[in-house]
This record gives sequence, C-alpha cells and structure tokens, in this order.
Amino acid sequence: MRVKVISRSTDEFTRERSQDLQRVFRNFDPNLRPQEKAVEYVRALNAAKLEKIFARPFVGAMDGHIDAVSCMAKNPNHLKGVFSGSMDGDVRLWDLATRRTVRQFPGHQGAVRGLTVSTDGGILVTCGTDCTLRLWKVPGDTLMESDDGSGNSSQPLAVYVWKNAFWGVDHQWDGDLFATAGAQVDIWNHNRSQPVNSFEWGNDTVTSVRFNPGEPNLLATSASDRSINIYDLRMSTPARKVIMRTKTNSIAWNPMEPMNFTAANDDGKCYSYDVRKLNEAKCVHKDHVSSVMDIDYSPTGREFVTGSYDRTVRIFQYNGGHSREIYHTKRMQRVFCVKFSCDASYIISGSDDTNLRLWKAKASEQLGVVLPRERKKHEYLEAVKNRYKHLAEVKRIVRHRHLPKPIYKATKQIREMTESERRRAERRKAHSAPGSIQNEPLRTSRIIKEIE
Repeated sequence: MRVKVISRSTDEFTRERSQDLQRVFRNFDPNLRPQEKAVEYVRALNAAKLEKIFARPFVGAMDGHIDAVSCMAKNPNHLKGVFSGSMDGDVRLWDLATRRTVRQFPGHQGAVRGLTVSTDGGILVTCGTDCTLRLWKVPGDTLMESDDGSGNSSQPLAVYVWKNAFWGVDHQWDGDLFATAGAQVDIWNHNRSQPVNSFEWGNDTVTSVRFNPGEPNLLATSASDRSINIYDLRMSTPARKVIMRTKTNSIAWNPMEPMNFTAANDDGKCYSYDVRKLNEAKCVHKDHVSSVMDIDYSPTGREFVTGSYDRTVRIFQYNGGHSREIYHTKRMQRVFCVKFSCDASYIISGSDDTNLRLWKAKASEQLGVVLPRERKKHEYLEAVKNRYKHLAEVKRIVRHRHLPKPIYKATKQIREMTESERRRAERRKAHSAPGSIQNEPLRTSRIIKEIE
C-alpha cells in the first residue's frame, strides 16, 4: 500500500521574529486568482506614487570653499574620500560620511583646473592656471588623521613649473603615468620634472583629458577647436580626430565597456561614441537646456551623471536618450563638476556657489541598513512597476519631475524650435526634386568631419 505524506520545511512556517504574523499558505494557481492582474496594477500604481513621496535625493551640502568649485577627483582606495579644487587655488580633501574637510593642500596661486589620484591612492596630482603641477601625499588608511605639525600634508612632494597653463589632468587606471591638458597633451612620470612625451594636433588649447580604463596607453582629449582626439602612447603621432559643430567640455569612458565614451557638449547634449567608429554617435542624450560642463560614469557602467550650466544635475541611462532623474536646489548655481561615488550610491556635485552637494543616486532609496524582508519587498515593487510601466497612468507618475520655471520655459522653447525646424525641412523636401534632399540623423549631423 502506498501512503502519501505531507512534508513541510520548517522555514516555511517558522516566524523570523516573535512579532511577525503567522505565515499564510497560498495557492498561486491563476485559475483561482482571476483578479491577479488588476491587483498587481494597483500595486504598481501605489509603488509609483510611494516612490514620489519618498523621493528625497538631497543628503547635504559641504561648505568650506570661498570661490567656485572647479574640479573634483575620487580616491580609488577610499570610499568616503573626495578631493575638490576651487577657482582661488584651494584644494581640499572631504570626508563624505561626516561632510567636513579633512585636509587642505595650499599652494596654488591661480584657479585649480585639474585633480587626479594615482592608481594606488597614495599621490594626489593638482594643476592649474598658475602653470604649476604639484604632487601631494594623500593621508593614510584613516582619513580622519589630523595634521601633527610635521608638514607632511601641507607641503607638496614635488612642484613642476611649466611654460603654459594647465586645463586638466588624468592618471592612468593602471600605471605610473599621468597626462595634462593645456597648449598640448603632455605625458608625465611621478619622478621626472619634464614630460616624458608630448602630443599636439593643431594649435588649439586642449581642455580635458581622460585615460581609457581598459587600455592604459589610450587616452581621449577635447580641444577648443571643437575636436575630440584619440591618442595612443605607443605611437609617435595622434591616432584619430573628430570635429563637431560645438565644443566638447568633458569626456568620460564607460568603465564596463572601455571601447565606448560619452562627450559632454556645449549644445546641451551628450554624445556616446564607439572609439572604433567615430563617424556616427551611438546615442544622443538630450534634456539639458544649456552647456553640459562635466560628466562621470557610474562604476557599474549602466548610468552616468552630468552637470550643466543650467544649474541642474541629471542622471542618464548609458543607452537612454532622456534623463531618468533631475536634481536641483534654489541656491545651487552653475554646476562645473560632478562625480559618482565609488559604490555608485551617491553623487557629488560642485557648483559656482562654492558648495559641494551630496545626492542619492536613487532618489527614493532608503538609507541605512535594509532588512532582507524589506529588500525583497522593494525588489517586488520594482518588478511590478517595470511590468506595468507601459500603462498610461503608471508612466505619467514615473516620468513626472518638478522643474524650475526657467528650465521649464527653456525646454518648451527648445521643443518649439526643434518642431519648427522639422516642419521647415519637411516642406523643403516636399517641394524639391525626389532624392535631392536627404534626411540626416542627429547622430551624424553634429559631426563635421573625421580625420585619421
């Protein structure tokens, strides 16, 4: 005789804590739950509304500079340490956990235009318009150690005086070299007072430089002649160059896909390129209404943050045409630099009003310890929202953002101008000979030419 025995795991009916409700066993057969979709739709709607209610992205401001914050740098060895430089020559190390200054690095007589930290996190490189390049020792494992009067932190390890002003600096992701941008691209070593190599392509000022995270010898620069240049340290001449219709202010490589980079442009848009095919942009990211001043990728490579002259900070998906989030405050002025934290949880922005601001990367994310059951509920609500995000009501709530009045008016004006140009192009094409006028997509229309 065969006997069927019901067996249950102890975990299925044991409460995690004494205050919990007794677990209820449910049969998930869809035939027994005809209202399942309706119930999930309501849950998705409520989850979208709750996300708006709990959206509190601003964490705090870090006040200390007395002039506009011009540049920032992350320390790859310390999660909570970030460096900032201002237009009056002040360089500071901040502790993000306490939001206060840990160390100051005085010495520059002009605006600090570039900051970068070595691969091992031990040396800080600063440069500016006073034509000097300074190397500093970064504080040790504990960021909170104070000055002991020995002068280890207040005095630079080395000072290199050069004949031209510097506009940017970046260190190799894996190596001992760093590059400076100015009248030309100079490659430096920590132990030499003269560049080990120099590159130039034309006589225009190079405004930004970024090393590739995957290939240490590859770097990209942007110049005042509206060009984006690709250099290879193993070659004696520059590799490739693309000239756009407007100037590129900053460049950021995707750390997870090192063949792709995104350029922040003066026309208020960002252009993502594949370095192997520079004659066409992979994606155009548009929402800003003024020049995009700085850009930085998340360590995950799925998102990037931009800071703009229109006094806002936006977060884009790496393949999204429009921003998923916009951050702004009444006091924040033109944003000159932005950075993702090394754990992709926070965003730091530096602006013209002398403040650094700390934001959450996800506006409604809960700070602090999240219990396993809370995390499961958040994941479930996120999955429900994604399932019903195409429906009108859910889409309207998720997409809604409060915009400052100047941004709203400028966005409306840009939309009207774009629509007018589209109608004009359609009429011109309709009254021309067939095939005489070709529609040029935005991904290629902003590129003038490519030079190899």
